Amino acid sequence: MSETNSIQKARIATSAIFLVCGLGISSWAPMVPIAKERLELNEANLGLLLLLLGAGAITMMPVGGILSHKFGSRIVMAVSALMIALVLPFLIIISSVWYMSVALFIFGAAVGTLDVAMNSHAVQVQNRYGKHIMSSMHGLFSVGGLLGSLGLGSLMELGLPVLTAAVSISVLIILIIITTYGSLLDASMEKEEAQGDGQKTEAKGNFSWLRGSVIFLGFMCFAVFLSEGSMLDWSALFLKESLGVDEEFSGAGYAAFSLAMATMRLLGDGLVHRLSEKKIVIGGSFVAAAGLFLAITVSWVPVSLLGFVLLGIGAANIVPVFFSEGGRLKGVPASVAIPAITTMGYAGQLAGPAIIGFIAHYFNLPLALGFSAALLFLTGVAYWFNKRKQTS
Repeated sequence: MSETNSIQKARIATSAIFLVCGLGISSWAPMVPIAKERLELNEANLGLLLLLLGAGAITMMPVGGILSHKFGSRIVMAVSALMIALVLPFLIIISSVWYMSVALFIFGAAVGTLDVAMNSHAVQVQNRYGKHIMSSMHGLFSVGGLLGSLGLGSLMELGLPVLTAAVSISVLIILIIITTYGSLLDASMEKEEAQGDGQKTEAKGNFSWLRGSVIFLGFMCFAVFLSEGSMLDWSALFLKESLGVDEEFSGAGYAAFSLAMATMRLLGDGLVHRLSEKKIVIGGSFVAAAGLFLAITVSWVPVSLLGFVLLGIGAANIVPVFFSEGGRLKGVPASVAIPAITTMGYAGQLAGPAIIGFIAHYFNLPLALGFSAALLFLTGVAYWFNKRKQTS
């Protein structure tokens, strides 16, 4: 097999892993109300339970990077994806709060490990491929997210018991892993790539995430992920309480944002190639900030929805660019930089809704969402200054 064919197959296989990750995590969403009823939880206790999923992800992200660095990301991706597939059906049948707590922590840990490993692997494939392909991979994660949430519900709507529907999703995940595993880069190819980039692989490299370049990208990811988490948890409430949208249509804002983001990520590789990573980040940050400001300052619903679309368009390809840049940092292996950047980013996604809620409590929700828009604007400004400093 030629090198070109091998890398092309590795790209397709890695894209399938992104699809698996989105499919796995989003399949849990339709199970939440079922679990709430089965476990007889109120909203506050359910919120605490759901925190364990995020805690598992955040806890294992740095560990996943160490494991990928030591054993190669291919085996780490396979094991963590299989763990997602195995745990998923149990989330629908566990009737003990304590057992569910453990299961959700394990499920989150598997998702966090897979997320780190697949992004690290994608950077390695992209470096061999010779041009930007991260955006389309993240686009497939978004597609997987839509398929998981809609697919499980559709299977249940067709009359399948919820457990059977969950098992069907798990079987699909396992089949994807089995069929793609052989096309992924093996550990020796990953080490060859790292050495080819002049990256250090000694044990001390595990602490190279403390470098300013890694922390800078991590903080940038924190700001962008914060805006995504804010949309997930607060956009419906904003439309309902601030603009008077009926409850059954209050999810339109997040739907508009998600569809715009998924579409732009699928188109993102070509945009990065034609424009530049710098223009994508700076321009995208400003468009996203302007979109969110538009959404919260104009009281006409169609214009507000347009603002959410602009937010999705602008923010879509910023994080893929950050991950790509993290994989090219001198003296920092991708398996070290990516986990650090990912962990800081997801901390923003988890902490973001709480920060927005705190500001909304003491002031109001539009002002809180304006804080997120301001962070997006500052992301573009900070990135512009950083690039200008590097070239001066």
